[in-house]
Amino acid sequence: MAARWPRRCLARTADLSHVGTMPIHLCRRALLGSLPSLALGGAALAAGRPADILQDWQDTARARTVPVRIRLPATAAPAPVVLISHGLGGSRDGLAYLGAGLADAGFIAVHLQHHGTDIAVWQGAENLPLAMAAAVLDVRNALDRLKDVEFALDTLPRVAALRGRLDMTRVAIAGHSYGAWTVLHMLGERLPAGDWGLDLPDPRLRAGIALSPFPPFGLTPLVAYARITAPILHITGTQDVGYIEAATPEDRTFPYRNIAAPGVLAVLAGATHASFAGEAAGGPRWDDPTYQGRTAALSVLFLRAVLLRDAGAGAMLLRGAPLQPGDRIESKGNLFAGPRLPASVAGP
Repeated sequence: MAARWPRRCLARTADLSHVGTMPIHLCRRALLGSLPSLALGGAALAAGRPADILQDWQDTARARTVPVRIRLPATAAPAPVVLISHGLGGSRDGLAYLGAGLADAGFIAVHLQHHGTDIAVWQGAENLPLAMAAAVLDVRNALDRLKDVEFALDTLPRVAALRGRLDMTRVAIAGHSYGAWTVLHMLGERLPAGDWGLDLPDPRLRAGIALSPFPPFGLTPLVAYARITAPILHITGTQDVGYIEAATPEDRTFPYRNIAAPGVLAVLAGATHASFAGEAAGGPRWDDPTYQGRTAALSVLFLRAVLLRDAGAGAMLLRGAPLQPGDRIESKGNLFAGPRLPASVAGP
């Protein structure tokens, strides 16, 4: 959905060479007024979306089932695709706010559920910390996550319900925590013991969104991140402390600061690790709407800018249009086609 930009705002944003000296509130009212229709689709579009598709895909080569939830946009025209990978203990129902926001904005959101690190890890567990740690330390679970994504990319074009609706030239991947680990590795982060037969980075993936990412294990950043070239949106919070890997809020910014590829980093004031999960089964702590709207809006603007070359969406993103006081956003590299965009701004 294209936004209609006010003439005065366009005139002042057409030349972005001096944007670092402009006040952050420049055109903020016009930008925020356009944000619901551009980033979240609006109520009318959301109401016109088809019902979610729930399927269990069978990977016969691995004797493994990959449950999926597919959220379709209202339009039947070919649409960009975003694979969504949940965190440890999550499910295909998690990150619902992100999938819905993307679908409302015209993307096809495909939520993957990864057996071995999904909701079954903690449901009914006698010793929850031990169960979670065991799931993380099992190398087979890590490899299965990456193979689930490869399998999904292979399977999507064969799904009858999606025939004629997929734009497989514009595919991105998003994930939270262990899902962010999945994102970075699918885009090329090296595994300590080699790629185990995986073709990484997967050339079908054009961009990534990493919610609560963390530093690499067992490799220096220069080695771990050398192959990553796709642009990545990194989102974290000032209280984003890890429950299993003990990552600090500063650790969450490590991938952005050490990956040479173009990127955007958004830090939301007060957001915790659970703030981004959107996993209703985990209780209110894991499905807190406080930061969900901002995270979805940032994600949509980023993908519109990167996948659709929407310079207006890029300008909104890097001006911090979805942000609230205390949040911050910065960028590096040539993310977007068109006018050169600002490198860093503070929250409005």
